[in-house]
Parts: sequence; C-alpha cells; structure tokens
Amino acid sequence: MNPKILIIGACGQIGTELTQKLRKLYGTENVIASDIRKLNTDVVNSGPFEVVNALDFNQIEHLVEVHKITDVYLMAALLSATAEKNPAFAWDLNMNSLFHVLNLAKAKKIQKIFWPSSIAVFGPTTPKENTPQYTVMEPSTVYGISKQAGERWCEYYHNIYGVDVRSIRYPGLISWSTPPGGGTTDYAVDIFYKAIADKKYECFLSSETKMPMMYMDDAIDATIKIMQAPEDQIKIHSSYNLAAMSFTPTEIAAEIKKHIPEFEITYNPDFRQKIADSWPASIDDSSAREDWNWNHKFDLESMTKDMIEHLS
Repeated sequence: MNPKILIIGACGQIGTELTQKLRKLYGTENVIASDIRKLNTDVVNSGPFEVVNALDFNQIEHLVEVHKITDVYLMAALLSATAEKNPAFAWDLNMNSLFHVLNLAKAKKIQKIFWPSSIAVFGPTTPKENTPQYTVMEPSTVYGISKQAGERWCEYYHNIYGVDVRSIRYPGLISWSTPPGGGTTDYAVDIFYKAIADKKYECFLSSETKMPMMYMDDAIDATIKIMQAPEDQIKIHSSYNLAAMSFTPTEIAAEIKKHIPEFEITYNPDFRQKIADSWPASIDDSSAREDWNWNHKFDLESMTKDMIEHLS
C-alpha cells in the first residue's frame, strides 16, 4: 500500500525536489503538492497541485479528507534571515501550521508527519564543534526559537497522544535547482550562481565562518529515509541532528577556483554574520546514523563539481 502524501510548501527550496523524488517513488497521483500560490513551475505542472494557506486549518483538513492523505510533509516556513524582518508573522506561520498538522494526526485523520527542524535551534551557548544531539539550546533568532518550540511540541504530541511525527535538524542546504530562499547559509548557494555568471562574489559572512552544510540530494534522501524507517527505529521524537560537511567561505571559494580559476571572493559581513556566529560549526549526528542508518554521499569536492556541472 503506497502512502497518500500531502506536501505543504511544495514550491520552496526543499519542497521542490522532495515532491519530484516522492512522485518517482510512490507515483505522481499519490503525491499532492500544495503551496500558498500557484506558480508556473515543474512542481505545479507535473502532478496534482492544490493552493493552500498553511495557516488555515480548514483548508488543510479539507485536502486531507478529499485526497485521503496518510502522510503530511510540512515544509512551509519563514527562514532565518527573512524571519528576522517579520518576527510576528514568522512565529505565526512556523508554529500554527505545525499545530494544524499535529492536531489532524491527534484526531487520527493522518498517520504520519514529517516536520523539518534546523541547526538554528542551537545558540551562542551551544558547544560549537561536534554539537551533540542533547545539549544546551538557547536560540537567538526568531526562526530558531520557533523551531526549538516546535521540537518540544512534536515530542509532546508523540508522548501524550501517540502522534507519529518525525523530524531532522537540517544544516545549511545547497541546491542547483532552486535559487536561495532567505537563509543565512544561502551564501553557499548564491556563490555558485555568481561564480558562473560574474566570476566574482561578495560574501555577507566573514571568510572563516564555518557552518554545517549538506547537498540537497543528501537532505532529500535523509527526509525520505526517516519517513520510511519502521516506527520502532525512531527513538527521538523532537528532532535528529543531521550532518554531512562543514566548511568556511574561504574553503568553498578555493574549491570553486579549481573549476573557475578566475573566480574572486570578497567579504562584507552584514546582520547575518551575528546569526551565523550563534550556530554550530560542526554537528554530531551519530544518533541518526545508528537509529535509521543515515549516511551522506556528498562532500565539498563532489558537491562543488555537481553544482557547477548543473548550473553551467
């Protein structure tokens, strides 16, 4: 029996590629993409698509009932840098959309939820290197605060109501198929676009700012893998640490120069520097590797090669 899947926020950075991969796996008709507006994109045109406001419980409930949905992937969110500009809306969107889906599962209208968390749940007091699964969390951004609160609610709904909710803390995600979406780690996407188009890039972070990153292919694989894992393998119901590589702007620039020798990078840190400084430099994700056999495929070298091939 194939699951019947609803993706909320399917037109975003992760949603776009997740939708396509899930459609290949489970059949186009079994994966309903949805977003706040209908754009002329592959996600919209390649299969069932519904316009939905993630803040409207009745709309979501209606879609769940009409399409007989079993699994919901809630990808709608306001990301770190964008959320700082509109804190009240970010809190509203990031929290209430989650409550709507958790309450549908509590009412037994859906069976399983995927909800993404982020390394933004960590803060300046968190150990920076090899950040453990369980550690001090004092997030200093609106996005991080909403994700940390969301983790607590996911665990609560699992413990009290038996809701099957699964989550991973994404590091910075790098993809060639969708442009940057307002995150602090998005410099590592933008740098490739600018390297190919202009042969130069002005980075909004300082040269030695090291952050955990992951190629989108790995992030999609992890998302699907945690959802396919037998329920008894999921030991953590807040959110799993997830890691692949960590690098600085200097290191990614050096890797790009191997393919585009004339590429130049300059540095002009802005308000996002403070956000980046509050986050880990590297992540310990041994729990995910032990519990549901997570393993990444891409490192900095192989990712850079793949990004430049696709974008060129």
